Amino acid sequence: MKTYGVIMAGGGGTRFWPMSRQLTPKQLLNLSGRDLMINETIDRIAQIVDNKDIFIVTNVTQGPGMKMAVDGRVADDHILLEPAARNTAACIGYAAMEIIKKYGDGVMCVFPADHCIQNLKKFAEVFQLAAEVADKENKLVTVGITPTFPSTGYGYIRYDKDMEGEVLPVKEFVEKPNYETAVSYLDAGCYAWNSGMFVWKASVILDKFKELLPDIYACIEKIGAAMGTDWEQEMIDEVYPVIPKISVDYGIMERADNVVVIPAEMGWDDVGSWETLGVLYDKDEQGNILRGEQVNIDTKDCISYAKNGLIATIGVENLIIVQTEDAVLVCSKDRAQDVKQVVDILKEQGKKEYL
Repeated sequence: MKTYGVIMAGGGGTRFWPMSRQLTPKQLLNLSGRDLMINETIDRIAQIVDNKDIFIVTNVTQGPGMKMAVDGRVADDHILLEPAARNTAACIGYAAMEIIKKYGDGVMCVFPADHCIQNLKKFAEVFQLAAEVADKENKLVTVGITPTFPSTGYGYIRYDKDMEGEVLPVKEFVEKPNYETAVSYLDAGCYAWNSGMFVWKASVILDKFKELLPDIYACIEKIGAAMGTDWEQEMIDEVYPVIPKISVDYGIMERADNVVVIPAEMGWDDVGSWETLGVLYDKDEQGNILRGEQVNIDTKDCISYAKNGLIATIGVENLIIVQTEDAVLVCSKDRAQDVKQVVDILKEQGKKEYL
């Protein structure tokens, strides 16, 4: 059975403001110094999926920038545009219906657009195995990450460690824990980080939508009935904005009875906010990550990112400093998750020029 790649790329990346904006969100930025995050994702999954079989689901406002960014890697008609953000269940259901209606059934490998993975060989091995399991056993496969520290920022997957083999039944999905609970998860040895990467047949996941999320399935079915017709876009514009908002984790993965996990170590990181740049860059002797023109005196444990011009720091510690053409961000590293609040305030104030 043919294998398809589906990249979820509709997020706003608000925790990377002021670099990330509505038209150029995180996935369209070159944070690593190598290439745009979306292109690094495409090139990574091209190890296991032909480029002609890769799809991207993104927001309609990001469509022109996305098509320009991935030109030569992904065909324009494989870039699916959401007229409204409706969370991951809608995104995945839309892509599954697109594949079924226009190309026939196939195994879908689903990826967020903004991960960093160091061990590309292991990545390919894990997803080749996952595709085989999804194809032969009709399982919903999730790829878990073997924890390396007691993270409170990731959800966890509990699996049956007494089972033999690389593919293990999932017992439970659990929310982001407090520190003490995260420590106990590592000690237990039967938990993986929830990476948000999935593998399944398009037909199997649509059957689960029909069973567990019938309201969403009804919407996706309407869109599917119009696919390939002159009124396809009209139907998408009409139906998509009213699809219930829910993640595929809550809506299906936590409720389905055929879910398995492959715990793996592949040098994975979810590059979610400015303080995670440590996975992309080496620190200097003072623990700083410095990009662009810098003069740094008695500066320790800072992230300083200059896009245009010069940043000079004196006697500061534990700060994130980001400078762009029209905005400057300065915050404590331990408040990096709160950067999205700046975006919320700018929206409330109607300052669209900074969004």
